[in-house]
Amino acid sequence: MFVPCDRGGLSAASDFEGFTLLMPAVSVGNVGQLAIDLVISTLDMTKVGYFYTDCLVPMVGNNPYATAEENSTELSINAEVYSLPAKKLVVLQIRSPFIKNKYRPFCETLLSWVKSSKCARVVLLSSSHAYQRDDEQLLGTPLRYLLTPDLEKAVGGLMQELNWKEMEKVAAYPGINDTDKVLHIPGGGITKLLFTESCSKGIQMAVLLKFCSEGDNIPDAFLLVNYLNEWLQLIKSEVSTSNNSTDPSSQWKIPSSWRLLFGNGLPPALF
Repeated sequence: MFVPCDRGGLSAASDFEGFTLLMPAVSVGNVGQLAIDLVISTLDMTKVGYFYTDCLVPMVGNNPYATAEENSTELSINAEVYSLPAKKLVVLQIRSPFIKNKYRPFCETLLSWVKSSKCARVVLLSSSHAYQRDDEQLLGTPLRYLLTPDLEKAVGGLMQELNWKEMEKVAAYPGINDTDKVLHIPGGGITKLLFTESCSKGIQMAVLLKFCSEGDNIPDAFLLVNYLNEWLQLIKSEVSTSNNSTDPSSQWKIPSSWRLLFGNGLPPALF
């Protein structure tokens, strides 16, 4: 359930009519969450509320987007909502994993909020295990997309113009029956469930995902957020003159919290 900040002046419903809701799946490498961090930080989005749910592990911490000592002590929790009315964009950032068996209740609550707040569409940033790709998925780009039927009618042609690759379905029973194909997103967390539920409920949803492995997933986050930017044009792309290619580090503002992504260094006092 969406709970507005006191300073936001928003009610719990219909304040995001016509907005695009951007959110991450808690998936392999946390790539979607890192990409969302880059969007919020770069666009300097305003926190307008919280997404209250008992489906996520509780957590609290300091402001991950602090720009000065004055705002560094602001508290952040496991699911927060940011808004940028100028771009008709609302972002839900999720910062903790799901509690076991809570995927479905979360999806139901989220999609209910999407309908009540009258968001135009949902864009889910996700990832999937690179080592579980089939032969077809090993070819070309590691980026994929999915569109619900309702969104396919609106933007399917644009995806073709961008030369994007749709997420392939894989054999349900490899080596036994290769004709029955199913959607398989290993390591994708709530991605498949949220997508299939959106299909059945007539909600316009796009899934943008990257095949990756656990480790330093910052480069994956840059690739995924640039992929998103090809479509939504959240920021103007800057092109490197040296090789005529996009330099992701020059486009996106890295949040202050990323300094602690791999923890602090070893205290010298230990030695």
